[in-house]
Amino acid sequence: MRSTFMGLETARRGMFTQQSALHTTGHNISNANTPGYTRQRINFEQTEPYPNASLNRPQIPGQVGTGVKAGSIQRVRESFLDVQYRGENNKLGYWETRAESYLKLEEVLNEPSDSGLAKTMDQFWQSLQDLAVNPTNSGARSVVRQRGIAVSETFNYLHNSLSSIQSDLKNEITVTEKSINSILDQISKINGQIADVEPHSYLPNDLYDERDRLIDQLSSMVNIRVDYTSSGKGSLDIAEGQAVVKMVSDSGKELGILVSGDRYNEVKVNFDGVDETVKTLSIGSSEFDYNTVNSTGKLKALVDSYGFEKAGKATGVYPDMLTKLDDLAYTFATEFNKQHALGVSPNEIDGNPPADRNFFSDDRSDIGTSQKGFAGRIALADGIEQSLDNIATASGQAASATKGDSGNVLALANIFNQNFDYRKGDKPELANFSNYYESVIGGMAVQSQEAERLTQNSSSLRESVDGRRKSVSSVSLDEEMTNMIQFQHAYNASARMITLQDEMLDKIINGMGTVGR
Repeated sequence: MRSTFMGLETARRGMFTQQSALHTTGHNISNANTPGYTRQRINFEQTEPYPNASLNRPQIPGQVGTGVKAGSIQRVRESFLDVQYRGENNKLGYWETRAESYLKLEEVLNEPSDSGLAKTMDQFWQSLQDLAVNPTNSGARSVVRQRGIAVSETFNYLHNSLSSIQSDLKNEITVTEKSINSILDQISKINGQIADVEPHSYLPNDLYDERDRLIDQLSSMVNIRVDYTSSGKGSLDIAEGQAVVKMVSDSGKELGILVSGDRYNEVKVNFDGVDETVKTLSIGSSEFDYNTVNSTGKLKALVDSYGFEKAGKATGVYPDMLTKLDDLAYTFATEFNKQHALGVSPNEIDGNPPADRNFFSDDRSDIGTSQKGFAGRIALADGIEQSLDNIATASGQAASATKGDSGNVLALANIFNQNFDYRKGDKPELANFSNYYESVIGGMAVQSQEAERLTQNSSSLRESVDGRRKSVSSVSLDEEMTNMIQFQHAYNASARMITLQDEMLDKIINGMGTVGR
């Protein structure tokens, strides 16, 4: 036989469960503007029916429901959208950083403009043309010397500015490395906290949210894949467990485990390559060649911009540009000096040959065979600095040359239009100064446009996925207000059931057995 007071217990359960649902709704509303918060819901479950199947069960027509209970409080989240979001966030982190590197490069080179290298070279060429018209004019000679100084200083400025940005990129790599390791440390600690809670049949939703927020941040820096392992006996089937974070390539190949349980492996970028570029990357005690890191992310973009070793050479956005700038400065200065040495200066005609017949020098010394870093060392030769009459304007021999001869000046001006191997690579590429420099600037512009375009594409895709993710996980105040009304009415109805049960019991206790009084 059922208990007389059974209805009270059923109504009580209903009140408590609806009250828990109202508390969860209030929690959602309070965190409507909390970054990374995922809305929660009560999973309502029917309580065990009465009676249980047994030999001494009461003989009643069938089992009677005993009410409702709050089985668990679960986050409303779609893991597939998380994977999509992190993939697009990873690509955006790479292209956004790469585009920023090219932007800084464009700002330094500043082409086309009235202060760039191209304009400086044009002015130098024009000064030679003016000197060719009147080779005995000291003013024209002075302008040539000043324009030569401007050429040297422009090369120096470009080299020093690019080297400075490259140094900043190295510092940013170190900062990003520390940020990655800090996030890994936090994720591992949250894993430990989750492992302490889940075996007690609880769902630590707020810890899940914080861990997902950190994983989202990490995904912009390195390409990752996240798996989950159970926290052990006692955990609910819907418990997420502990995150195992792995660094992977774009093809999905595992490069190393970053976080496993409450432990993590530090990521370290090693500047052990040519010219202190990156050669290897370490994850914990494992070390591997950087060229095997075929993945995206902010860290990869920073290293690709700063420079890494490949086939024994330094390569990357800034090393490549510095090499091209050195090739340009070295080839031009070498060829210009060759022609200048073939000419005759007024001092030579007067019988006072200079000790140094070069026009340009390597840091105020003779140009050697090393062109690496030459753009930062090119300067005007001492002889030209000391006397304007050391500029070789005439052609031929000193004994027969005249000061009014401008043959060598015209030959010097023609250096700008002659084809030389400015590339200095494995495959010779003949071009004049303007064409080679234009190809360098044009190539940079194309790469910059591509980085900017892919940044916009990645940003649009990430925002699209994020919109879908928020439509599932974010708090809708309209929906929460609707739920609040629904749960409130259910609570009131359960309370009304208690009143009804009270009236029935009052009738039984105080009204029955009073016949004939």
